[in-house]
Amino acid sequence: MEENIERYPKKSGAGKWIVIAIVAVALLIFANTGLVVTYQNEYKLVKQFGKVVNIVSEPGLSFKIPFVQTADTLPKEILVYDLLPSDVITMDKKTMVCDSYVLWRISDPQKYIQTLNSRSYAEDRINTTVYNAMKNVISSMEQTEVISGRSGELAAEIRENIGTSMEQYGIDLISVETKHLDLPSDNKAAVYERMISERNNTAAQYTATGEAEATKIRTQTDNDVAISLSEAEAQAEKIIAEGEAEYMRILSAVYNDESRSEFYTFVRSLDAAKASLVGKNKTVILSEDSPMADIFNSIQ
Repeated sequence: MEENIERYPKKSGAGKWIVIAIVAVALLIFANTGLVVTYQNEYKLVKQFGKVVNIVSEPGLSFKIPFVQTADTLPKEILVYDLLPSDVITMDKKTMVCDSYVLWRISDPQKYIQTLNSRSYAEDRINTTVYNAMKNVISSMEQTEVISGRSGELAAEIRENIGTSMEQYGIDLISVETKHLDLPSDNKAAVYERMISERNNTAAQYTATGEAEATKIRTQTDNDVAISLSEAEAQAEKIIAEGEAEYMRILSAVYNDESRSEFYTFVRSLDAAKASLVGKNKTVILSEDSPMADIFNSIQ
């Protein structure tokens, strides 16, 4: 009897620890199946029988019904999708190889789950949308415009062409960047040679135009110089003629005055005599009937 009495407390103590263990296990199971831990870089989707009943977008702890509800994770950070290199044709029918990547993120988890429900489907949709936009933009540009637009203009036009078409899938396209945009390797050399030839032809045209303009300027300058010289010579001839006329007028006035006429004749005779004195011999011999001797003899 005493042995039986001693056994009951032992059984009671063991039962207590069993209960505690069961409660602990239940709490662990509840914590494992009922708590939802959400981190800063993710969304938590709480589903019940496959249907989303709650979306947790803020970091922290939340609850769900154990064994009935499940939690899935979607990335909240910016994602990178690398498109496969693809051929595109420009407006002037030139083929180019474009290698791009896209920065994107999930902006609306509800739409994303309803329309795509997986990252692979999302990337397929991004690939199709971006490629179509790239093809539309590049096909409206010539090859030289595409090459010169690598600094950002091309990416901006592609982004504008996409517009808001990805919002229906709960996706925000942040940017479309081009890593590599070049000619196909099989015709790159031929295209480069053609571009060099075109540049040489353009340079030759500029050179010919410059030479023609230079010839025109030189011809015009020569004509202007010839006209200026002709006008100057005509003006000089006019001045000379006016001077000679004035000279003859003065002579005529002198000869009309008898007193001045004799002096003028004398001075002119001296000038003539001076002009005849050349060399070392400074002697002038005049005959009596010489007109010059008559002038000197007539002087009183």
